[in-house]
Amino acid sequence: MEFADEDRTAKTSLIFALDEETFGSLSKALRIFEEHGVNLLRIESRLAKHNKTDHELYVECDNRMGGVAEAVKELRERSKYIHVLSTAHNSSRPVPWFPRKIGELDQFANRVLSYGSELESDHPGFRDVLYRKRRKEFADIAINYRHNQPIPRVTYTEQETQTWSTVFKELTQLYPSHACKEFNNIFPLLIDNCGYTQNNIPQLEDVSQFLRDCSGFRLRPVAGLLSSRDFLAGLAFRVFHSTQYIRHYSVPMYTPEPDVCHELLGHVPLLADPDFAEFSQEIGLASLGAPDEYITHLASVYWFTIEFGLCVENNERRAYGAGLLSSFGELQ
Repeated sequence: MEFADEDRTAKTSLIFALDEETFGSLSKALRIFEEHGVNLLRIESRLAKHNKTDHELYVECDNRMGGVAEAVKELRERSKYIHVLSTAHNSSRPVPWFPRKIGELDQFANRVLSYGSELESDHPGFRDVLYRKRRKEFADIAINYRHNQPIPRVTYTEQETQTWSTVFKELTQLYPSHACKEFNNIFPLLIDNCGYTQNNIPQLEDVSQFLRDCSGFRLRPVAGLLSSRDFLAGLAFRVFHSTQYIRHYSVPMYTPEPDVCHELLGHVPLLADPDFAEFSQEIGLASLGAPDEYITHLASVYWFTIEFGLCVENNERRAYGAGLLSSFGELQ
């Protein structure tokens, strides 16, 4: 790791776990920084996140004097692991705006990229006047929603419920043999607590309350597809932007966009799992204020895990990605 001359005004943040046999004490670990003339701006000691028997140090180093790179090199040799969280920040590059508190999600929740109440010509419901009118009703709910309000309840039509019924019936037959164990452990709880049945489309407010009790996540209605940056920012606050409308009845096993079937059947079960919820939030936190190229990489991580992730259980492939768990054809 090298630090350019213009980086000397920046800070470097490190997390490392002490090797007790090598160091013997915290003071010996910190002495490395002293020997290399590194000024520490902040020091925290805590239990390691992934191994509660280890202790970690979080330190912020001042790069204006001393050999931070040399100290890091020596720490690599004497610690169990070390992570360089941040190096110099290029002050000539503006930091994109990002929400500092959950209420600021209101500022971008309506910046949808596509669909919402407007449909593309290749959408199954494009020529259906009644469907387009119904989509506008759902879009208006999302547009007028503000943080901490109860999510408005909707009365789904018989046709909409039948579409849900078709999707629900086909997918639930595959879950025991195709979905991961965490999903299958939680799904019965959604049936018991949130009205997940073949003949009922659950209300987002009921599901949101259930998620908050399980993992701290909550749902927020959205009119359509958000940008990757805006969607990931919601995850940082354990907020999942969820559509409330349902796909067109003419092709119940297909949708060109996220809909309530995708959200409630694909995403919600694993968002109720504390470990999966933490993983989702970490992706969101990493996105806050990140450059556009970082957002592209984080969106790819999200796409190949949370949307289309596979795992192996007892030598069998199981799905945990929402795009698979909400699509009969993909899951089959």
